[in-house]
Amino acid sequence: MDPKHLDDLARNLMDGLPKGFQTLQADVEKNLHSLVQAALSRMNLVTREEFDVQSAVLRRTREKLDRLEKQLAELERRVPAKL
Repeated sequence: MDPKHLDDLARNLMDGLPKGFQTLQADVEKNLHSLVQAALSRMNLVTREEFDVQSAVLRRTREKLDRLEKQLAELERRVPAKL
């Protein structure tokens, strides 16, 4: 079922309820919103911007590591192994 139709149905049902029930719905929505916000704030989450910054740092670090590994392999190739 289309979510828009569900929203319309819920809105129509709420419009048909007495005013007291509509007030109760607003209170429940407000409290639920507060509960979700509190739960999310306890979850040690990062923003998308912070995630993107760290992803870029990791990408650059991997690129540098690849370059250094190639340089090391070239140096090891040039220097004969002494045992």
